[in-house]
Amino acid sequence: MKDKSMRKNNFITGAFVATLGIVITKILGILYVIPFHSIIGDKGGALYGYAYTIYLFFMSISTAGIPLAISNIVSEYQTLGYYSAKRRAFVIGKRIALLLGVISFLILIVCAPMLANMIIGNLSGGNSVSDVTLVIRVISTAILVVPVLSIYRGYFEGHRFMIAPSISQVIEQVVRITIIILGSYLTLKVFKLSLSTAVGVAVFAATVGAFISYLYLVEKRIKNRKKFNEKIRPVNEPIISTKQIVKKIVFYAVPFILIDLFKSLYSCVDMVTVVKGLVKYAKYSTSDAEVIMSMLSTWAAKFNMIIASISAGVIVSLIPNLTKSFVDKDKQDMTKKINQAISIVLFLAIPIAVGVSFLSRSVWTLFYGSSTYGPSVLSYSIFIGLFMSLFTVSVSIMQVFKDYKVLLISLFSGIIVKILLNTYLIGVFNHLKLPPYYGIVTATIIGYLLSFIICLVVIRKKYGISYEDVVKNLFDILCAAILMGLVISVLKFFIPLYSDNRIFNLVIILIYFLIGALVYFIYTYKTKTIVNVFSKGFLKKFKIKK
Repeated sequence: MKDKSMRKNNFITGAFVATLGIVITKILGILYVIPFHSIIGDKGGALYGYAYTIYLFFMSISTAGIPLAISNIVSEYQTLGYYSAKRRAFVIGKRIALLLGVISFLILIVCAPMLANMIIGNLSGGNSVSDVTLVIRVISTAILVVPVLSIYRGYFEGHRFMIAPSISQVIEQVVRITIIILGSYLTLKVFKLSLSTAVGVAVFAATVGAFISYLYLVEKRIKNRKKFNEKIRPVNEPIISTKQIVKKIVFYAVPFILIDLFKSLYSCVDMVTVVKGLVKYAKYSTSDAEVIMSMLSTWAAKFNMIIASISAGVIVSLIPNLTKSFVDKDKQDMTKKINQAISIVLFLAIPIAVGVSFLSRSVWTLFYGSSTYGPSVLSYSIFIGLFMSLFTVSVSIMQVFKDYKVLLISLFSGIIVKILLNTYLIGVFNHLKLPPYYGIVTATIIGYLLSFIICLVVIRKKYGISYEDVVKNLFDILCAAILMGLVISVLKFFIPLYSDNRIFNLVIILIYFLIGALVYFIYTYKTKTIVNVFSKGFLKKFKIKK
């Protein structure tokens, strides 16, 4: 019996499969926060956010670039017929990832108290330095497992096997969520232990989930050795030394590491400036400032991850496919794939951001209960996911073109703008009698947008890539989103936007979602936007005809 999870996928199908898998994991990641928030509250959410921000920063150093580098190298060597070098690159990649993971783990274990002091400082009334130290040390164990797991995913994706890695992500998330909810509940409610212990159990779930997912992919690879060893063209493979492979991995990985590192820096800037900035410039109490920080870093950020997962899925498929076109010097195909990648992100992300923003109060109440700041934070911060996705796609394209100078310029420009504006805009928005935390969101959006624009300008001028299809699709997408917004705005005169009852909020959200999605789909279908974005061949698989 054939293993359907080991079918090779083209760019559009691969992007769809990868995106679907990532979106499913992110949806699960949103659903679990309903019980999790009720268990640990805003204070626990802030503590959880501190741990994950530090974790993601170190993961960006130890892991982020290598899996995509392996995917890139495997795709390149497979295309060229260098099968021995391809297998050795996989082994070397695992060793490098494991080494970096161990180093990062040891740094976090030793430096956790110092990092906790940087976050909390002398502030009182919230989480303590010892609480933050504990959760950082616990979550550091995940860095011993996730790097190797990521290498396996990159190896599968480099062969254009997108389904198995996507399934592994779902497995990882299901295991993680189960432990988070049961573990934190038992720790706090049954065994009556401290909040920091409950959060420690919750963050340890990342380690267990990653390990189970790793075992799944190992088994898949063992059972499908023949598919990985398949030779698509007979060539006289040149001798490629270990040193050359390592240099190639580093060459490909560093830009990806920088991309994730700079994305993590956005969160780190918030982590060390938001609480202090809100207390100093907007006169918030420490507890209120920590609540807002938890919303930005943890609770509202969960919804941004749904949108960001779209770009992640597109990139997983784009990198090996665009690399193949780059190796073959097929400019026309590169232009097509770049336009498709950006268009897919816009097509999916814009209506989600508009819809969540419009329903922010009912969405927040459904997931987290009533809140003074939550709906306001969510209504604006949801657009971070859109600009983060565009940023991620654009800098990933620059990586494929190996234009690292421009890549670095775009990354540094964005984060410098974020650093300069973050605290300043808190004061500006407060002076304008607008929510001060909108300044934090605005600084992030401006940073991502600047990096995106720099990359687009260079790609067009230096590589002759036209954005004609993107511009046309964007116009139609915006028209569809505006029409959707107008329809649901009229709908609010007949159906309320919000209820104090969580179940009623769920019904409200479903009604607005179905009507909004139907309006958006009909418009994009009638204008053939959906066909232009996804291609006729892909849509035929779903029996969508002109």
